[in-house]
Amino acid sequence: MDKRPTARSIDEYIAEFPPETKELLQEMRALVKSTAPEATETISYAIPTFDLNGKHLVHFAGFRKHIGFYPVPSAMVEFEEELKPYKSGKGSAQFPLGQPLPRDLIRRIIEFRVKENMSRA
Repeated sequence: MDKRPTARSIDEYIAEFPPETKELLQEMRALVKSTAPEATETISYAIPTFDLNGKHLVHFAGFRKHIGFYPVPSAMVEFEEELKPYKSGKGSAQFPLGQPLPRDLIRRIIEFRVKENMSRA
């Protein structure tokens, strides 16, 4: 997707994408919700965001060729070896469309972020 949606909710955000991307975005959302059920949904930086204790936990976004996952730099450092198969930056990983999401890895990253967030509460 070339233009970033201006959604006010995660439902609105996901609705803007083609079916394959929608499916992975819904899967990512469900994975975050099941791993961090106490986190709240919002839109921040124009992308889906989950907050915990008033702080951002993780963000994710849809793009033309990938799903972006933004668990903040500390999680990227902690899981650096396991994220090597994916294009990544200081605070982001890209999971290509047409491939299954690495559910176990994403779940462990979210769990790491929850512990990190709770220790700062």
